[in-house]
Amino acid sequence: MSRPFSVQRLRRAAAVAAVLAGLFAFPPPTTAAPAATAPVPGDPLTGSGAVNRTQLTAARLARGNAKDTVPDSAFALPAQAAPPAHSFEGTLTLNGASNAGGFRAMKDPDGYGDAAATRHLPPVDIALVQNGSHLIPAKRGLQYTGHPAWNLAVGPGRAWNEDGDGQRTRASLPFALVERNANCVHNGALTFLFDDISVSEVRYQITTETCEYFQFDMWGQVPADYRPGTVDGAGNLRAAYAFEVKDRLPTKPVSALATDHPDSGVDVAKFGSGITPSALSTFGFYFDGIHYVGNCRTRQGQYPFCGQMLLPSYSTAKSAFAGTAMLRLAQRYGPAVAREKLSDRIPEAAGKTAFSGITLDHTLDMATGNYTSPGYERDESGRTMAGFFAAEPYADKMRLALSFPRKAPPGSKWVYHTSDTFLATRAMNTYLQDKTGSDADVFDMLRDDVLEPIGVGPDSLVSSHTDNSPDGAPFGGYGMFWTQDAVAKFAKFLNTDHGTVNGTQILDPTLLAATMQRTPQDRGMTTSGTKPMKYQNGFWGREFTSADSPAYTSPFYVPFMSGYGGITIAMMPNGATYYYFSDNNEFSWNAAVAEAAKLAPMPGAAVPAR
Repeated sequence: MSRPFSVQRLRRAAAVAAVLAGLFAFPPPTTAAPAATAPVPGDPLTGSGAVNRTQLTAARLARGNAKDTVPDSAFALPAQAAPPAHSFEGTLTLNGASNAGGFRAMKDPDGYGDAAATRHLPPVDIALVQNGSHLIPAKRGLQYTGHPAWNLAVGPGRAWNEDGDGQRTRASLPFALVERNANCVHNGALTFLFDDISVSEVRYQITTETCEYFQFDMWGQVPADYRPGTVDGAGNLRAAYAFEVKDRLPTKPVSALATDHPDSGVDVAKFGSGITPSALSTFGFYFDGIHYVGNCRTRQGQYPFCGQMLLPSYSTAKSAFAGTAMLRLAQRYGPAVAREKLSDRIPEAAGKTAFSGITLDHTLDMATGNYTSPGYERDESGRTMAGFFAAEPYADKMRLALSFPRKAPPGSKWVYHTSDTFLATRAMNTYLQDKTGSDADVFDMLRDDVLEPIGVGPDSLVSSHTDNSPDGAPFGGYGMFWTQDAVAKFAKFLNTDHGTVNGTQILDPTLLAATMQRTPQDRGMTTSGTKPMKYQNGFWGREFTSADSPAYTSPFYVPFMSGYGGITIAMMPNGATYYYFSDNNEFSWNAAVAEAAKLAPMPGAAVPAR
């Protein structure tokens, strides 16, 4: 059965075709002549090739020995990069990486690095095509490798020429190791030289991560094979990537916000403040059509592919996946979907007394009434949830998710469980299958109906599943991935576009308004903890009053997404969004709200900021 809402894919294909038509105003081909490929914005390169290179020289890549990490600038496109003389199309395979290279643990209290496999790369076999100076992997996003520790993601990189490389072209690619059955992401880069038939050795290193409990450097240099040949769908890959780059939100450095709004008094130094600098992966601020981006730090300088840095969702997926999927189902099939009972939609829950009367709405609100301890996140950090997170097979995860006893009537008590979001996601999946067929997948629906239409790139269009397999059940409450552009676009979709795409309502508007704290009579559940907040449909809501700042003459709510370790995506009433990704358990964003409140509401904002 075809995927639902496939018209969106056709629309994006049509948009690509329109871009091509605008850039190449030639008559249509009369036979099977290949279509012209749009260049990626910014190409061609204009440098002379006179690069003063001291790290990872051609001689080092020919017969080097990686003794340690080097500055990440060695993997970056230099200012004087010349257009590539060669074009890569085929497969790159790294040889011997499973036992090569070095490893240095920076933080590892649980001894993950004690396992030999964890200290080395998984199998790396990458099909690539090239569009100008851009190298594009045929597969983007999470890839299941079968490795005992790591899955893999490879992002688009660059190719260029330098005088010191002789007749060969230099290439560099971002990649990320993703912890198997978890959501930690460790970002790195690799580089090599190539011509039409061969490659040099490949140098790689990992120098940064978004992972609270496991932080390390990894490096190495290994032989590689290049198998030139046609990659399936190469033309489409080139065209789609050109459109993807063109479709990204306009970016400026965060410092430009003060320049663009000189009368606001906004202090851009407050963005990113309150977070330990070494723990801050990246941050950004979206306002009035511009995405103001921060840098991407590493232990060796700045990450050379900041816009491609892969960022884990952790519990922001409770909002962006599970909560948003319910809003989409409600728009497609009616708001009664929120009242669907788990016992009717999850076979393993059928007949269980503890699950009688629990609806999808209760579950997404963390109000099932099933728990062990009512204390703030005590269950989440307890033995049952530790087993749930560790369980890879679906059957084990589901058994543990269903194991909490009934303690209160459904809808009466907020107790945070990631396992509840897993149950809600499973219930939505079977609901969708009943509507559209047994091969339906609720994440595929989210991807096809929401993420792709709003322009989220391929790196964020794959989510983790049970059984370390794309055929498993989606985690729901974690396991998604972001890039800077994806975060800003998704928040814009919710906060200023109000769940619409090109004027078409995609999310149920009434339920979305309540989710975004725009319905005063429906704020959701009150959370526990020292600073109670609101929680609705997987989204948090925090009220700001004059007690927070004298400037807040009228109270207002900020809906936000929150993730383990130090991840926040806060959507202000004036249309601004502030986000940061970090891994030192720091949740500090009050100062960013105060600065955002100095900006006049942008078009589409629902409520003045104060």
